[in-house]
Amino acid sequence: MSPDIWMLIGFGLCLLIGMPVAFALGLGGAFGIVMGLSPEMLATLGTNTYNSVAKYPLIAIPLFILTGLIFERAGVAVSLVNFAQSIIGPRNGGLALVAVLVCIIMGGMSGSGPADAAAVAMVMLPSMTKAGYPKAFSATLIAASASTAILIPPSIALILYSVMLPGLDLRALFAAGLFPGILAGCSLLVPSYFLVKRYGWESKHKMERPPFKQSFIKAIPALFAPVIILGGLRSGLFTPTEAAVVAVTYGLLIGAFIYRQLTWADMWDIFNEAVKISGVVLLIISLAGIFAWAGTTLGTFTTLASFLLSISDNSWVLLLLVMLLVLIAGMFLDAISIYLILTPVLIPLINHFEWNPVWFGILLAMNIAIGQFTPPVAVNLLVTTKVANIRLEHTFGWAILFVVTMFSALLLVMVFPGIALWLPEYLGYAID
Repeated sequence: MSPDIWMLIGFGLCLLIGMPVAFALGLGGAFGIVMGLSPEMLATLGTNTYNSVAKYPLIAIPLFILTGLIFERAGVAVSLVNFAQSIIGPRNGGLALVAVLVCIIMGGMSGSGPADAAAVAMVMLPSMTKAGYPKAFSATLIAASASTAILIPPSIALILYSVMLPGLDLRALFAAGLFPGILAGCSLLVPSYFLVKRYGWESKHKMERPPFKQSFIKAIPALFAPVIILGGLRSGLFTPTEAAVVAVTYGLLIGAFIYRQLTWADMWDIFNEAVKISGVVLLIISLAGIFAWAGTTLGTFTTLASFLLSISDNSWVLLLLVMLLVLIAGMFLDAISIYLILTPVLIPLINHFEWNPVWFGILLAMNIAIGQFTPPVAVNLLVTTKVANIRLEHTFGWAILFVVTMFSALLLVMVFPGIALWLPEYLGYAID
């Protein structure tokens, strides 16, 4: 049996026995090294592990994780919800529209779906339940809407993708994700509108319309967050990594001095939680470096790519197959793990079919976004169901509905690449 197979078997067995993905990647790679190279090569594990995380762009990941937690607890979601309600007013489906809109705006601040899901669910779920929306529907809608954070810049997933494809302009990826992210969010409103009309949600309990001027003034600091981050990137005032520092600083300022929701005790808890989450993410990245190095050295990824090419040499057939593979992976793995496991396999396909790497990265992100609210491992849905105090299985029917609608948005971006590529081209970013 070839070392390639041994490495994949080792990785698969580790997952089957319930081992965390990070350690499964590291041990699978080490097993491949022993079987295919030499036990002495294990001495390079430390260097490979360090080199995997010793990359400047990765500094942005823990900082944007911290940003997401800050904005979650800084009272930003409340101000945005009130402002959105003042614009939309009492109408059929108004609360569903508010939930989607606020999730998209929050995604432009943190790049973290779970953080956005938690913040919006805490504010919106009581209002939606009072208006007659089923808790399972509301929790699923918010979880699906929050998944757009993986597309709306700044996106932690797109940062990781840019690191794995050296030379790719992260600013181009950020710009490319904006319209597909909005499209994905809007796709959720179509079934929501028809369901509201069919079941009469909000017909008896219309939401109150907050005063526009007062709501707008309170929302200005929150609305300025994506403007500062994206405006600074566009103007060249700071790099994407420096943007993460600006985002943290701005979040602390408005949370502590404008909204006055953050206390010293809150800040300690936020930093403590950010360290834990960042440690898990960076551990996955570091141990995945062993798996990536072993797979590259042994030729495993090239072999897998050749196998996929043997199925069909038609680019559309392979693209649909890849999207299906990523969709299934998203049902069981988190976004970071999917990128680290599948991207080395997919790079040869990108080169073979000459797919635009920016466009392809957005397709991956849209697909992984769907996985964030697709059971059984639906991280956003786990957050919102906990807030709603319902069981995960109560949301399955609604989740399938939103999976279908968001996958339709994915197909549109697949067929019309300009949806993703027009903005970065207009802004003059390199997209090749």
